[in-house]
Amino acid sequence: MKAGAKGTGSAGSKGKGGGKITKKFIINASQPASDKIFDVSAFEKFLHEKIKVDNRVGNLGDTVQISQQGEGKIEVVAHTQFSGRYLKYLTKKFLKKQQLRDWLRVVSTSQGVYELRFFNVANDEADEDDE
Repeated sequence: MKAGAKGTGSAGSKGKGGGKITKKFIINASQPASDKIFDVSAFEKFLHEKIKVDNRVGNLGDTVQISQQGEGKIEVVAHTQFSGRYLKYLTKKFLKKQQLRDWLRVVSTSQGVYELRFFNVANDEADEDDE
């Protein structure tokens, strides 16, 4: 009974909110970009093409802005309901397309910040030496 009342209250508060939602996400790909493995501009173009707004691809308009911030960082600012997990999903999809998914992983370092890191292969090399 408490859970139902709680759910109703949160749904009502979403409808009443007249203020604009603004969410900011940062994808930090500086480590692979400095090693010349990851093309940040191609990734930015991929995001422009693939992000869906209102269930339509290429419908960004003014609601979602994508820009490069410095060396290897991409900032996504959304003025609508937007999920960080969706951004992580698209990043993984890009890595798979570029055949980099075996070497890079997407890690959330803090809220709204995702970082591309290399898998630790030091342990694998030690295991191979033992054989």
